[in-house]
Amino acid sequence: MKTKEELFLEAKKISENSYSPYSNFPVGACCLFENGKTYLGVNVENVSYGLTLCAERNALSTAAANGEKKGLIAIAIYSPKQKMCIPCGACLQWMAEFRAENKDVSIILENEEGEIVEHTLKDFLPFTFKILSLIHI
Repeated sequence: MKTKEELFLEAKKISENSYSPYSNFPVGACCLFENGKTYLGVNVENVSYGLTLCAERNALSTAAANGEKKGLIAIAIYSPKQKMCIPCGACLQWMAEFRAENKDVSIILENEEGEIVEHTLKDFLPFTFKILSLIHI
C-alpha cells in the first residue's frame, strides 16, 4: 500500500500532463483504493468551462473504467499554482460515491509550508447527497 507521500508525489508528477490552456492552473490527482490500486488524473479544460473535467473526477473515472465501483480510501491532489488545492464540491461528492463502505476518504494536500497534510472527506463535505436526501457520513 502506498504512503501518503508516495500518492502526493504521483499527483505532483502527473500534474505536468494537465491540459489547462485557459486557466493555466494545472492539477494532478492520485486516488488509492482498498485493494492497493492507484489511478491518476489531471484536469482537462475546454473553452466552454462547464465542460472542463477536474483532476479528481478524471482519476475516479479512470478507476471506474478499470472496474472499481467502491473502495476509495485516499486521494492526493496537487497544483503547482496553489498550496492547499482543496477539491470542489462536485469532486467531493464523487469521492463520496466511490468511498469504501463505512470509511472516510483521506484527502492529501500540501499546506502553505510545503508539508504534506491529511484531511478527510467529512472535513470538507460533512453531508453528502444520496437518494434524494442528505445523510451524514
